[in-house]
Amino acid sequence: MITRIKSTSLRWWIVGILTLSSYLTWAQDMRVMTYNIRYKNTIDSINGWEFRKENVAGLIHYHQADVLGVQEAMPDQLADLEKLLPDFSWYGVPRVAGKNGEYTAIFYRKSRFKLLDSGTFWYSETPNVKESKSWDAFYPRTASWCKLADQTTGTEFFFFNTHLDHRGEIARQKSADVLHEQLQTIAGQKPVIVAGDFNASPTSITYQKLTEGRKLLDSIKQSKTPHYGPENTSSGFSVRKEPIRSRIDYIFVTSHVKVLRHATLSDQQEGRYYSDHLPVIAVVEVGH
Repeated sequence: MITRIKSTSLRWWIVGILTLSSYLTWAQDMRVMTYNIRYKNTIDSINGWEFRKENVAGLIHYHQADVLGVQEAMPDQLADLEKLLPDFSWYGVPRVAGKNGEYTAIFYRKSRFKLLDSGTFWYSETPNVKESKSWDAFYPRTASWCKLADQTTGTEFFFFNTHLDHRGEIARQKSADVLHEQLQTIAGQKPVIVAGDFNASPTSITYQKLTEGRKLLDSIKQSKTPHYGPENTSSGFSVRKEPIRSRIDYIFVTSHVKVLRHATLSDQQEGRYYSDHLPVIAVVEVGH
């Protein structure tokens, strides 16, 4: 009788451990971020990259981002971030060749994530043709993606980072269609996180095409806890002189991704933001 009780207790103990292990595997959260860091140029004066690069990296460190997409990143800026963020590896391809080619680069913690695959496509009628553009686009625009394996949970997911055209309204709308087509082709039914500067407000046709009747969900609406910080993200540099305008930077997810928290970060120093966009961060859990 005692042996049977011990056997039953042991069996339930093993079941409990396995259940807890399964839960912990599921429950391991991660922090994902999108950040338009403003391209390096000679006209920004006191807002130039040299004066703010350490603050940009410090913000990423302090808020403990695990995977992030940066927009408007120039080669020199990526070299700086590579030095300032030694815990990260990154992937990206310039939208046009040469030293002035901006990247939609993806940074990920190399101790936690393994890169399984990666790629870049262009928003045009020929997405696989480098430097291509269509419709009323002012510049060639790209989306870069990484297929990552989370080595703490064993889960695999896709992270897309993008930057839609700032002038072409038709181009933005068509780009939403291209993005969905590429998501299906590249990621299939795997969990997906899409981060970026979409240059489109929540009331725009582009936003509607991204979300209505589609599998992309706006993380601010999916968050299990109330959003923290300002909702708008197009800030300018001056805290006092420039109001934070429309919300154009987003993190979208598919249904396999649970959003626990969502925030727009308004970190600043001496009345100046670290970029002319505010970064957006979400704490998420990625299911199998």
